Amino acid sequence: MSIKTSGLHHVTAIGGDPQRNVDFYTRALGLRLVKATVNFDDPGTYHLYYGDEAGKPGSLMTFFPWKDAPKGRHGTGQATTTSFSVPEASLGWWKRHLAENRVETSQIRNSDGEETLSFADPDGLKLALVAHPQGDPRDPWDTKLVPAEHAIRGLHSVTLSVSKEDATAGMLTDGLGLTFVSQEANRLRFSAGEGGPGALVDVLVTPEAPRGLVASGTVHHVAWRAPDEATQAEWRDELIDDGVNVTSILDRQYFRSIYFREPGGTLLEVATDEPGFAIDEPLLELGRALKLPPWLEPQREDIEQMLPKLDLPSENNPR
Repeated sequence: MSIKTSGLHHVTAIGGDPQRNVDFYTRALGLRLVKATVNFDDPGTYHLYYGDEAGKPGSLMTFFPWKDAPKGRHGTGQATTTSFSVPEASLGWWKRHLAENRVETSQIRNSDGEETLSFADPDGLKLALVAHPQGDPRDPWDTKLVPAEHAIRGLHSVTLSVSKEDATAGMLTDGLGLTFVSQEANRLRFSAGEGGPGALVDVLVTPEAPRGLVASGTVHHVAWRAPDEATQAEWRDELIDDGVNVTSILDRQYFRSIYFREPGGTLLEVATDEPGFAIDEPLLELGRALKLPPWLEPQREDIEQMLPKLDLPSENNPR
């Protein structure tokens, strides 16, 4: 491909109870709810976006939370771990903070000098906090719940679990423009652009693992960045010419999207950086009210009756 992504745009997962989801990601992890909207394909379900102050690409974790959703199964053919970037000296603070929130953690150091704190959210979604020795210059969302010196800077990486690596590696390098960086046992690392936090994907080869089942507590898809719609359209044409089954360009209100599966089974998305989350509410009010796209506004009353009310921490919208 002549086009290369600069890094991760967002990761979307399936959750359970919406209020429990909000509590964990805003209060325990200290992210900002930057948009409360709905699943455009199922408007009776929230689509919740968490990130930094403005919800910049690369900071975003999003959820479709269904209160009674069946439990998923982690395995091959899906993204099995979503990792966030934190300051190098902050893992001790995070370990204590998560323990206070009754979250069990485990800590490891890998050969790249990264220290990782692994844990799961209330629905069993596998998460990690990674302290990278090169640091991360991105500005965090600063609240009393998680002060800036320890706060999450954005996404660090995702881990794709596969039974065989060759075809998946080919899609990452040829389809997304990533570069192979290193291999440690059965884990291969690839990077986008200049690499570093927010531009990394690990491929974990586990032929003995069961096939994953996407439901509550699992990742639905992983999105990669395209700078604008023109680049995305050209990218789509190149993927199709290469024999990839790609969706049409879809309007997600805050960005435009195309979707396709990598050969190992994980659903991937290419999402535009533009226009962003401030197109329908001011920066200071992000996440405060339910926002609907124009084509769903006529159904607002019915949709609001289907959705449970959400209680946000006051820190989400400071005066």
